[in-house]
Amino acid sequence: MTSTVTPDVLEMVRASIGPAPDDFELPLPPVNLTVEEEREHRKRELAAAFRVFGKLGFSEGVAGHITARDPEHPDTFWVNPFGMSFNQIKVSDLIHVDHVGNLLHGKRPVNRAAFCIHSEVHKARPDAVAAAHAHSPHGKAFATLGIPLAPITQDACAFYEDQGLYSDFRGVVNDTEEGRRIGVALGGAKAVILQNHGLLTVGQSVAAAAWWFITMERSCQTQLLAMAAGTPTLIDHDTAVDVRNQTGNPVAGWFQFRPLWDQIVADSPDLFD
Repeated sequence: MTSTVTPDVLEMVRASIGPAPDDFELPLPPVNLTVEEEREHRKRELAAAFRVFGKLGFSEGVAGHITARDPEHPDTFWVNPFGMSFNQIKVSDLIHVDHVGNLLHGKRPVNRAAFCIHSEVHKARPDAVAAAHAHSPHGKAFATLGIPLAPITQDACAFYEDQGLYSDFRGVVNDTEEGRRIGVALGGAKAVILQNHGLLTVGQSVAAAAWWFITMERSCQTQLLAMAAGTPTLIDHDTAVDVRNQTGNPVAGWFQFRPLWDQIVADSPDLFD
C-alpha cells in the first residue's frame, strides 16, 4: 500500500507547524505496508475510532457504525458487531462482511442498517477507505433542519462545498436501495447530512473518516448555538475555499485524529487484543 500524500498537501501540512526541533519528524499516514500490515492498521484505527466515539457520547443504543474497506478484497469491509458497546470494542471483535451480505469472519451478527448503508456507500465511493455514521445528538438535531452546514467557523469550512444532503428519510434503513440513494446524495463529498437521521462521513483513512464525523458533529453544535443567538456571519467564498483546502484534505483529517488516537490507546490496554 502506498501513501496518498501529495506534495502540495504535504506542504500545506508543514506550513501549519511553527518552530520545531531539527530532528522533529512530521507524523504522516503509514506508507509501503504489506496487505496484511495495512489490514491490521485499518482494523486498529477502526477499533480506536469506536472507543473514541463511545467516549464522546456518540453511541445511541445499538445504532451507529464505522466501516473499513479490506485492502486485499475491496468489495468487503470490517465493521462493529451488532449490539456491542462502542466502549468495549477490540480489534478481535470486528467482523468482516462482503457487499452482498455474507459474513466472512466474526462470531456476532451485523447490524442490518450498517450493511444496507455502508455496502452501497463503499460501492459508490471506491476511493473511500472508511465510512462513519452514528446518531450523535447535535448531528441529529441539525439534520432536522434540512440545510447544509454554513461556513461560519474555520472548522466548518472543512465541509464548504464538500457535503451532500439526503432529504428523503424513509425510516430505518432496511434495504440497500436506501443505501444506494444515500450514496448518490453523498456524491464525491466527504460528508452527507441525512435529514431527520444524522451524519455520515467518509475518508481515505479510518482516522480521517472518524475525524470528519467528530468535527462535523461539533460544527453542527456551533451552528445551532449561533442560530439560536442571532444571524451568523458567513465567511466569504474565497476564504472558505482556502481554509477547506488547508484543513479539509485527507492528511489533515488523519493528523487531526492523532491526539485522540494517542489518548485512547494509552487509556485502553485491551484495545488491540
